Amino acid sequence: MAQTTKALKPYSERTDLEKIQSQWNKLSGLHSREEWSAAVIRAATAAEIAANLAIRQEFNQRSQFQPEFVNSLLVLSNGLRGKVDRLLTPLFEHDAAKRAALINLKRKSDQINAKRNAVAHQGEFCNPDEAQEVIARAKEFIEGLINFYNPGFVLVDQKRSRTSN
Repeated sequence: MAQTTKALKPYSERTDLEKIQSQWNKLSGLHSREEWSAAVIRAATAAEIAANLAIRQEFNQRSQFQPEFVNSLLVLSNGLRGKVDRLLTPLFEHDAAKRAALINLKRKSDQINAKRNAVAHQGEFCNPDEAQEVIARAKEFIEGLINFYNPGFVLVDQKRSRTSN
């Protein structure tokens, strides 16, 4: 029986939410194949895209800045830690609810970032427990942050099954 292939929207044309879910789908496949370190990288990437979404939303709600300028700030902030420390923290300064939530989310992002950097920059390998811990923190970070802008948002965990022909 032939399988139909769903044409995917090019990654560059996807919204931040679609990119986050794409990263999460890829992470699920890597995790099911026991590629723990690669799954950690995808989890961290999804978390960084969630930070991008939050920053874009904040600038969109508060300013007339052009998207190109905001995107340049995202590049200059360099990574999850830079986005949380240099952009989200100051943006949430005068919003008590977001500021309080960010304290907890920042702890999670620091842990995600530390493991991601160890894998990406020091060649460290992850075991299943480490990977699962980072993935769980990333999910909490992403859903916690995105829910400010899209209440009820949850990541969809893909169940990967292998079929033989």
